[in-house]
Amino acid sequence: MQLGRRSLLLAAAAGTATAATATAAAAEPRKGGGPVVIGHRGAAGWRPEHTAPSYTYAVQTGADWIEPDLVPTKDHVLVVRHENEISQTTDVARRPEFADRRTTKTVDGRPVTGWFTEDFTLAELKTLRAVERLPAVRNRNTVFDGRAEVMTFQEVVDLARRLSREHGRTVAVFPETKHPTYFRSIGLPLEPKLAAAIRRNRLGRRECVVQSFEPTSLRRMTGLGVPLWQALGTTGGPYDLPGRTYTQMMTPAGLAEIAGYADWIGPDKASLVGTSLVADAHAAGLRIGPYTFRAENQFLPAQFRHGSGPNDFGDAFAEYTLYYRMGVDAVVTDFPDLAVIARRG
Repeated sequence: MQLGRRSLLLAAAAGTATAATATAAAAEPRKGGGPVVIGHRGAAGWRPEHTAPSYTYAVQTGADWIEPDLVPTKDHVLVVRHENEISQTTDVARRPEFADRRTTKTVDGRPVTGWFTEDFTLAELKTLRAVERLPAVRNRNTVFDGRAEVMTFQEVVDLARRLSREHGRTVAVFPETKHPTYFRSIGLPLEPKLAAAIRRNRLGRRECVVQSFEPTSLRRMTGLGVPLWQALGTTGGPYDLPGRTYTQMMTPAGLAEIAGYADWIGPDKASLVGTSLVADAHAAGLRIGPYTFRAENQFLPAQFRHGSGPNDFGDAFAEYTLYYRMGVDAVVTDFPDLAVIARRG
């Protein structure tokens, strides 16, 4: 993208901010000005994702919400991992006692080989230790490999409440149902367990927002008194609705349909560039929180890259500024500390 193009985008984005003010002011569960900062899997840029140290560091540096991805164990306990296949996020591949658990499954129509949470009891998963998922990109995080265990969703709720007390502000949990159609098909549905946890912990609108890429999963979570967030990809469509595309869901008609069951949309950040998606979402009564903001060059637009290496840090602050001026209501980021600094101006 050329500098002239960037200037045009910034000018156009500034024009959407006023229209979004009322929506942003109602953004839950953040109080005060500026978009909600969501720690993506905690502070995944600084610690192995979905671990207590990652979530804790996210909150210590200012994150408003922390995001646990939910998958089930064999004994139907919700645990937090990026995927149910755990060879990239735990040391399971180096555990000889579990070598015979390696298998190939079809998940959302795709063959996946490895070790899967649904083949382990919670007690067995608790013997594993977390590792950095992107060691070639974030070698600095590998120093923490082997130091944290796999967490349950309940443990994340308990941690969020403890951190809320320590920091004097409400920290919300932002759980995502991962592959919900697949898990229903094998008798381990996510939604009843998540709903039970929300009720058991009396999580309210300021403490919990539920997200999914699958509309069917979200519709099963209505009536709980917490906001719902429809995540949107850049290609294809939700697995539970064959024939429906994310592109269709981001049209004014598609957004109006989403507004019938959800409060937020969460598109890939690229979907906002050069489009009217922010204004269209607000016109439909939806709040909008793009994903995923990262500091490394390979994840930044070309004009914000510094240095020659793909893993060198670029000008992440300039990217946050661009999207904040577009009028977004939240950002989902691996580096919540940087997002908070940028929000301060």
